[in-house]
Amino acid sequence: MPLPAALLDTLRAIFATHALSVGEAERLAYAYDNSRCNALPDAVVFPTEHAQVEALVRTCRQHHVPIVARGRGTNTTGATVPVNGGVVVSFERMNRIVRIDPDNRLAVVEPGVLNGDLQNALKPHGFFWPPDPTSSPWCSIGGNLACNSAGPRTVKYGSPRENTLGLRAVAGTGESFRCGTYTSKGATGYDLTRLLIGSEGTLALITEATLKLTPKPSGMRTLRATYRDVNSAAHAVARIMAQPVTPCALEFIDDVALKLARDYGGDDVPLAGAMLMIEVDGEPDTLPSAVAAVSQAARGEGLEELRIAQTAEETQALWSARKALSPAQRTISPNKINEDVVVPVSRLPELVNGIRELSRKHDVLIVTFGHAGNGNLHVNLLPRDDAERQRAHACLAEVFALVIALQGTLSGEHGIGLVKREFMPLALEPGTLGLMRSVKAAFDPEGIMNPGKLLP
Repeated sequence: MPLPAALLDTLRAIFATHALSVGEAERLAYAYDNSRCNALPDAVVFPTEHAQVEALVRTCRQHHVPIVARGRGTNTTGATVPVNGGVVVSFERMNRIVRIDPDNRLAVVEPGVLNGDLQNALKPHGFFWPPDPTSSPWCSIGGNLACNSAGPRTVKYGSPRENTLGLRAVAGTGESFRCGTYTSKGATGYDLTRLLIGSEGTLALITEATLKLTPKPSGMRTLRATYRDVNSAAHAVARIMAQPVTPCALEFIDDVALKLARDYGGDDVPLAGAMLMIEVDGEPDTLPSAVAAVSQAARGEGLEELRIAQTAEETQALWSARKALSPAQRTISPNKINEDVVVPVSRLPELVNGIRELSRKHDVLIVTFGHAGNGNLHVNLLPRDDAERQRAHACLAEVFALVIALQGTLSGEHGIGLVKREFMPLALEPGTLGLMRSVKAAFDPEGIMNPGKLLP
């Protein structure tokens, strides 16, 4: 159904001609994200200031028209696909770094700022913002906040929830509000900042974020450990995380992933039963002892080789397997199912072994790798034809059931979006889901904020 003429007239009054698109060609560009979901919006708007966002929400609420917030479309769960039509709000033009305040270790940014651009702006000040998804050169801060997207450094420094001090936003009621503080401590009322982070645009539109910065360590060492089998590597992860030195990255790659990466990336990728990529950071006087402690924990039953890079070139070579994985998977299956489940670190061996059994049971190729230090593994099912796609969907349901049985959860950083919402009752009790629906109703009484996402 086309947008009401009165709504279009109001949108034209709020947004200049070049900031409102209603032509089909322009709308098609905002109909999909990095999932395979696709749905055409009725209009796309490009706000440049908070007041426009507030006016937009108020008029869409008046006309009961859906609103879908969008960063750069790197989401893999369909969270930014406008399945009910309506208006897509692209924040790509709200891309200003408002201020960097080294004295108070914070930065104030608009949601369209790219993660990588922020990191580059922080370097001269000696700081960084810890969340570092693989897509950091292209993903936006707003998108990171919407899905609580993190990356390898989460194991030591935390996710966006731990690294965001406050937000400015517009609720689904059309009301503007600020939450959080400019200080590292605060105990004043409900923590709406953490509530909004990970809510996938279902409660409010974020127009500004105050981010907590971390001093950049002056040194880093990269280690690569190969193991006889995945079980040995999983046990090594538990040992590493049980000792006092926390690595700043601890990545797991299974044997299937290594073979794919080697076929694509060449002989720099080792052949092994499994591999861990480990990074340790710190100051020059403490770094050697930290590396020694992590190396000792990495050694154990099943270790085949432990290498420590001494130069930048060696570091790059050690990471070659991890970097070859994504393009290698695309050569196998353009329809890969990419999940990012999480279990307690001590349960990783059970998860890895369970996934291996499910792969055999359903005869579906599964590649497993990811942020093992958090217990967050990317489980990639690679179906190659229609029959395998059907088996993969059945397998996926059993993967989620296994994760919940191991006291884990459905997603660590990709979010729920459209593709995982049917599994939410596996992870959350009815009472919990009921409270979430009540929160949703308080923020968005008309149900216009990203409808059809997250909540089942």
